This record gives sequence, structure tokens and C-alpha cells, in this order.
Amino acid sequence: MGKRFLVFGTGKSGIAASDLLLKKGEDFVLFEGNSAFDQEAFYKKNPSLQSIPMYVGELSDEVLESIDIAVLSPGVPTDLLIVEDMKRNNIEIWGEIELAYNFGKGRVVAITGTNGKTTTTALTGQIMASYFKDVRVVGNIGIPYTQKVYDSTDDTLFVAEVSSFQLETIHKFKPEVSAILNITPDHLNRHHTMENYIQAKEDVTKNQNKDNVCVLNYEDEVLRNFAKDCPAKVVFFSSFTVLEEGFYFKNESIYFASKGETIKVIDVNDLNILGLHNFENVMAACAMAMALGVPLANIVDTLKNFTAVEHRIEFVKEIDGVVYYNDSKGTNPDAAIKGISAMNRPTWLIGGGYDKGSEYDEWIEAFGDKVKGLVLIGQTAEKIKACAEKHGFTNVVILKEFKEAVDYCRAHAVAGEAVLLSPACASWGMFDNYEQRGRVFKDIIRDYGK
Repeated sequence: MGKRFLVFGTGKSGIAASDLLLKKGEDFVLFEGNSAFDQEAFYKKNPSLQSIPMYVGELSDEVLESIDIAVLSPGVPTDLLIVEDMKRNNIEIWGEIELAYNFGKGRVVAITGTNGKTTTTALTGQIMASYFKDVRVVGNIGIPYTQKVYDSTDDTLFVAEVSSFQLETIHKFKPEVSAILNITPDHLNRHHTMENYIQAKEDVTKNQNKDNVCVLNYEDEVLRNFAKDCPAKVVFFSSFTVLEEGFYFKNESIYFASKGETIKVIDVNDLNILGLHNFENVMAACAMAMALGVPLANIVDTLKNFTAVEHRIEFVKEIDGVVYYNDSKGTNPDAAIKGISAMNRPTWLIGGGYDKGSEYDEWIEAFGDKVKGLVLIGQTAEKIKACAEKHGFTNVVILKEFKEAVDYCRAHAVAGEAVLLSPACASWGMFDNYEQRGRVFKDIIRDYGK
């Protein structure tokens, strides 16, 4: 490209971006904001990057003046002072998906939303792979987009899970098909206002046109209103409304209506995933697949064989009549509501963690008669306990250690009940990420059965 890049962040995303730039022969430097960062350990772990200069803690005016494009890892807020300095120096601010899109070939399907992204992305990827030869599932699902673009061709189809953080820094990124599954309050500590958060999600469509498709949730009022201004052709899905055009759920089945005709896609009892939220994910995946011409037979066959994504209402084990579920990906109240909704027996619930500025009233109200006891850990424990008591739910225990919380549920749950890890909070502070939290939970449960 003939530009000089700066890769901001040395985690998984930053390393993948650096590897791509290295393979493409681009001129770039590394930057890590943590002044205590161990450069020697980083280079030892990533020997291919040893020749790349790294700056730690701060950037001099001389370095800033030499940079054309800064590639921010998703965890780097765009309103940091150093990023503002970059903007003042006319440095373009890119994210990982913008970098990947500029260097990649092929078509892109992009999936965003507050909840359901990972399940929908995994399912969409499997459906597409049943029909197209070169399908690559990337993005927020855990595989950096930049890691998979180097050898992409015009026949490659990327199915990308994209977060609001990643969408803040797009310029040319243009999916052929996009989906916004839902929008509920999340990451307000990063986006500051709900309006900013909504705008970031809707920006997945900003470079699309009427030759492209955007799949939207009809039951989400924000998205229903956005449909009027959406630059792409809109396809709706609905869990409560019978649509004249689009996908809808009724009487235990999913239907597709178009041009005066309605076809039954699948009976939801033939699916291996639970809950109305998952039926919404299925409808969104079907809509995206049909938009790209995947035959219905391929779609239905994949749906029948698809199993739950790890950490999303994932069955772990049944011990002494108690069923254990890992929903560690329930990192905000709305996602955790879906975890509770999927339970069909009295449930001991493990919640709490890092405080993202969420409110917990709707989550507590969703307990109904399903939640038998609430066991809390982490930074938000006292805040959630006060909220629960305000709503009249008093069987609440606060414990210090994660294993202590799981052990408490094990000791109190009886045959016919469930134990659900669905924290409604991020994992930071106690764990590196929600995946680690979920795997620790599963390890503890599996040890019980030995």
C-alpha cells in the first residue's frame, strides 16, 4: 500500500494484524500503551516480529509524524488521548476488520448485535460451508479476521462476527450481507451513551447499498425504525409477529414468507439448541444463507445437525439428577435473561463479575419462579444483591471465590434442579475472558463426577 502502519495493541488481534502486514511486506511499527510491558518476553514469544520496532508507554511527535495508519486492537478505546493525538496528526484510525477487508479478497457476511452473535456466526458458517467451497469463520468469534485473509481468493466467503468496538473504526468495510440481531444496553462504559452504541451497530451497513442485504430483528423497536433508513435491502425475522415478507416463528415452527407464498423451514423440536433466542438466531442464519442462494435442503440439513456453541447455554453434565449448564457468554443482563428463559427446571444461578455499568433490574425480574437461589461473586456482587432485594428476591449469597460459588450450588441443588453459570457480567478481574471462566466452571463440574 506504500503506507506506514502502527499496530496499537500486542494481544491476539494485534499479533494477527502484525503477521498480515509482515506477510504483505508493509512498513509498520508496534505500540503497547502499558509502560510496564515486557518487550523481551513478547519478542521471544513472537520471533517473526523481532525485526519490527516497538514503542512502549508513549509515542514521540517524531514517531506520530511518520505514521499514516494506526490499526487499533478492539480493546483500545477510540477516545484515548493518544488516539486523539493520532487523529490531530491526520493519522487514519483503522480496526482489525478494516485492515483485513483492505487486504482480503472474496465476499463478506457480517453479523453484529448485542447478543446471539457467536451462535449465529457459527451456524451461518456451517450452513455456508455446506454449499460454498471456501468459507472462513472469523472475527469476534475468536479467530482474527486478519489471520485468514492472506491467501483468500475471489471465491472465498468470510462469515464475520463483528463487535461494536470493531465497527467504530471501519471506512471501506462493506459486507454483501449483514445482520443486526438485536440492540440492548451494553458496553456503555466504552460507548458512553446508548445513542453511540446504537450508531456503532448500525454502521455495519454504512457502505452497503440496495444490491446488498441487511437482516434485522422485527421485534427490536430500534432496528424496526432503522429499517426505514437502512441503505441495504432489509429482510426481517420475527419471534412474535407473522410477517408477510421474511422469517417468523409460530406454533413450534419457523416459516419463510415471500411474494405471497409461505413455506415451513423447520420444526424447532428438530433443533439441538434451546430457547426462543436461539430460534431467532436460526432465522437470522437462514435469512443470510438464502440471500446468498444456499438451497433450503442444505440449510435444513445443517440446522438439524448444529449443536450449541461453547459457553452459550452449554450442557455440561448431569450429576445425581442435577443438570449443569455453562452460559459464561452471558456477559450482560440481556444475554443472561436468555439463559434463564431457556431453563425448564428450578435453577441455582451463579452471577456477578466485572462492572460494565449495567443495570440488573430486568434480569432479576426475569427470574420469575425459575431461580431458586442466586450466588454472587466479583465486583458487582453487592450491587446485584441490592437490586435483587429491591425486587423481593432474598435468597442471595455472596462468596469470594469462583469455586466456592460452584461448590455452594453443588451442595444445595437437589435432583430435578439445575445449576446455571450465567453471570450477566464480564469476567475481567477474576478471569482473562469469558472462555476461561466457562472452562474453569466445566472443569470443576467434571471433577465432581469422578
